[in-house]
Amino acid sequence: MNQVILMGRLTRDPEVRYTQAEPPIAIARYTLAVDRRGSKTDGQPAADFINCVAFDRAGEFAEKYFLKGMRVLVSGRIQTGSYTNRDGVRIYTTDVIIQSQEFAESRNTASGSNAPQMSGEPIGNGFMSIPDGMDEGLPFN
Repeated sequence: MNQVILMGRLTRDPEVRYTQAEPPIAIARYTLAVDRRGSKTDGQPAADFINCVAFDRAGEFAEKYFLKGMRVLVSGRIQTGSYTNRDGVRIYTTDVIIQSQEFAESRNTASGSNAPQMSGEPIGNGFMSIPDGMDEGLPFN
């Protein structure tokens, strides 16, 4: 079985190209920095940099919504390959072909805000008062 699940941060914005086919198909390439558990280098967690490729609608999604530094969760399959570069040297490649991808943190967390902003006042015991007009949409009225 060839199945991989990764969670990491984008090292840069995805690079997206479109095929010449009709209709054109998006091909998004990006790299995830995935922390290694239990290993540190100079006080920082060691990371693996995994190349990912997303095709068609997944590629369009990555182009539209993924940005450098975002934490994402992906699943897919590993694909290896090789080619000969201009100097005649054989280059081996390993990519994750994306089957599904999603955000691994909220937009507020990604932008540096740790908690949603609440407009109610604290009333004790960790509860917040409900602002006027908000009780109409609550499911337990």
